[in-house]
Amino acid sequence: MRGLLRAGTYASVVGVALAAFAAPESGWSRAKGPADGPALSIGGYSAGCVQGAKALPLAGVNYTVMKPERHRNFGHPALVAFVEQIGKDLEERHLAPLGVGDLGQARGGPAPNGHASHQNGLDVDLWFSPGGPGAAQQPMVDLLTNKPSPHYGERVPALLELAARDARVARIFVNAVIKRELCEKATGDRSWLAKLRPWHGHHEHFHVRLACPSDSPECQAQPPIPAGDGCSELDWWLSPESSKDRSKAGETYGKRVGAQPKLPDSCEKLVKAAAR
Repeated sequence: MRGLLRAGTYASVVGVALAAFAAPESGWSRAKGPADGPALSIGGYSAGCVQGAKALPLAGVNYTVMKPERHRNFGHPALVAFVEQIGKDLEERHLAPLGVGDLGQARGGPAPNGHASHQNGLDVDLWFSPGGPGAAQQPMVDLLTNKPSPHYGERVPALLELAARDARVARIFVNAVIKRELCEKATGDRSWLAKLRPWHGHHEHFHVRLACPSDSPECQAQPPIPAGDGCSELDWWLSPESSKDRSKAGETYGKRVGAQPKLPDSCEKLVKAAAR
């Protein structure tokens, strides 16, 4: 039981860490409109910006932006098109509408709270539970038992497969329990499982990361995903022994939230232009 309780404790640690390291507003968070020019993702996912971003409409075909007051519904046009396509795909399958969390700020860059990434216009958080007026996030993992919660159903694997099979997607961060469930149940072509990367938390939403667009030469891609479906690495993620390492990694991530990393020179020009 002690090992199982660590999962719940770990989730609390991460939540506290993310709240504790909020930073004051900056030129990036104060910029309310995109930077003029062609769409460009610049720099890395955790140290970058975006030019020519597009705002995802707050409601569209079978999706809703769930926290519009955060003003983080901006991204590279490819990201906006991806979200809109997922909503349409869910509608065609007669599945409940998509709940959309944060994309990024109007010009990207570091946010004062919530994320260390989501900076170059290529990241988006999507809810597992359906979105819409009055909707609430539901956990898809029981953190005490490390098993799927009663809210987990047929829609969750369908939603993740839709996202992972999109050629624009480089990675999707999910809770390790959810990936284990998919590894045990997926049949046929399982190649899409490789894009699902176990990560801390992510039991109420999943994080989609697009690959660098071909026309964004300053975009910094991550290393390629290792070969295979990634199912074998779940043994470590779900072991009691990994709890300390995961908690430490969560605290490290929390310290990066609200930080002001060194950004490419192109980004500095974008944020200075917003202040004029």
